[in-house]
Amino acid sequence: MQVADLLKKDVMLLNLQATTKEAAIDEMIANLYKYRIISEKESFKEAILAREKQSSTGLGDGIAMPHAKMASVKEPTVLFAKSKAGIDYDSLDGQPAHLFFMIAVPEGGNDTHLQTIAALSRLLMEPDFVNKLKDASTPDEVEALFVESAEEEEAQEKTNQAAESGAEAADDKPFIVAVTACPTGIAHTYMAEDALKKKATEMNVDIKVETNGSDGTKNRLTADEIKRASGVIVAASKKVEMARFDGKHVVERPVVDGIKKAEELITKASNQDAPVYHSSGEKSGDDGEYEKQSAWGKIYKDLMNGISHMLPFVIGGGILMAISFLFESFLGSESEIFLFFNTIGDTAFNFLIPILAGYIAMSIADRPGLMPGIVAGMMAVNSDAGFIGGLIGGFAAGYLIILIKHLLKDLPQSLASLKPILLYPVLGLLVTGAAMYFAIGPVFSTLNNYILDFLQGLGTGNIVLLGVLLGGMMAIDMGGPFNKAAYAFSIGVFTDTGDGAFMAAVMIGGMVPPLAIALATTLFKNKFTADERKSGTANYIMGLSFVTEGAIPFAAADPLRVITSSVIGAAIAGGLTQFFHSSVPAPHGGIIVVAALGDARILFILSLLIGTVISALILGLWKKPVS
Repeated sequence: MQVADLLKKDVMLLNLQATTKEAAIDEMIANLYKYRIISEKESFKEAILAREKQSSTGLGDGIAMPHAKMASVKEPTVLFAKSKAGIDYDSLDGQPAHLFFMIAVPEGGNDTHLQTIAALSRLLMEPDFVNKLKDASTPDEVEALFVESAEEEEAQEKTNQAAESGAEAADDKPFIVAVTACPTGIAHTYMAEDALKKKATEMNVDIKVETNGSDGTKNRLTADEIKRASGVIVAASKKVEMARFDGKHVVERPVVDGIKKAEELITKASNQDAPVYHSSGEKSGDDGEYEKQSAWGKIYKDLMNGISHMLPFVIGGGILMAISFLFESFLGSESEIFLFFNTIGDTAFNFLIPILAGYIAMSIADRPGLMPGIVAGMMAVNSDAGFIGGLIGGFAAGYLIILIKHLLKDLPQSLASLKPILLYPVLGLLVTGAAMYFAIGPVFSTLNNYILDFLQGLGTGNIVLLGVLLGGMMAIDMGGPFNKAAYAFSIGVFTDTGDGAFMAAVMIGGMVPPLAIALATTLFKNKFTADERKSGTANYIMGLSFVTEGAIPFAAADPLRVITSSVIGAAIAGGLTQFFHSSVPAPHGGIIVVAALGDARILFILSLLIGTVISALILGLWKKPVS
């Protein structure tokens, strides 16, 4: 299969009409749908936008390569499009994009099409080829360019093989190894590979590049090659196998740096101007070469790692607890089925704070931080330091392990193997336990009790305002930092007191956006496309299940109207739960929890209906009819 086989002439758009990034994506997706390359537009767009959030596929030099791998793709296709005026595509160089390659890859199947896409990625690194592509005015000219390039590449490959068979690399020539990988493993992976290889040839450096793409690992590095290499480049935006590089100088950067900063990376690797990587999780020397983040960015990343690992316990345990309360309302608290569900859910729920603290510590200090972090979380529970104490304990455990690693970095090599299996666990547990026992536990137990007393002393007016704030925060970013902050606060109060009042505001705030969108698509059919109406129907289920993320595709397509209307309705509903003194018995479950509320369910449902209807009306009246 050649690149030209994927570039179908009838699907090309040589005069793209869009003037914005999202409009360009919509126009290209519409053409893929028109020619039955994809069977469903909305989910494919969602996948494209999710990839753009990870890093822009605007590669610079006027080229953009949005791509997604979906079950709805019927056959592998590359849609080529041109914009004469250029479109601001958030490109890496800040310049407008003129050439677009939207790659649609089906799930499963063989990897032939992925190899072809890799070849496309390499072709776009050639300035002469790109210039010819910009001048092409018909689909036939575009196809001819790719056919011609494929023939030239095949001839060049034969020449290179002949040259390699007749000569060996000079002994004094530097040798380095590299690994490239991007989140989807389609385009950037191979572009970084090609950029590193070309620049290494120019710099008279031998290099072997392993690619971790969608088609698996290619050109896997051997133990001997790693041993011989003077340095290692890891140009990756996802996790790759790192333990094999233990003791080597490793330059670790995002995959885009492999494309744009190949010379810098090769220079550092060949000169061993990079920190030494240790598989136990420590890196010696100045770690400045690793991907730079702000202090807040690191804290947020570590916190989200803890929360993301905690959520399965919240959801699984919370829903089973909600089901147990439902059985209790019918069968009583002595029934075996109530005790069965409640015991399982409550057991899972007891892990929340230890898991949160453990994975915060692991994010900071790698695997050695996990055990001390979990213990810190459990000590926070036992000392009544609560959710906040556990959170602080997780950060303390992580940074204390970092300190221990630093203090032990000059340990003799003969004792180095004892660090991960003996010294880190024992010393880490000892110092973390001491910090929790003598400082964090007592301090945050007192603070926790003060906060709870303060919340209990708030008047009705202030409680309602807090409910408005929590409900609105759940709808601002629908799963992002604001949403997580509101949920974490409510979880903290719930785990410390068992009071589900604030959890009611948060839960209803998360249910309103998808329900409002579903209702708007039902009441205002002329304001939504057929695909949007189908997705809108699914949002009834998501909203009732407390899955706020069902609203994200609509928010991405029309952020001003969708987010504004969602926040207004969610804030009103959250305030009403506090005005009506609603309280939920579990931290998740949606409609299942509502069913377990008994007589209080009527006021909760009333709050939900008011918020949903207000949001739906604002959205429906604000949107313009679909032409």
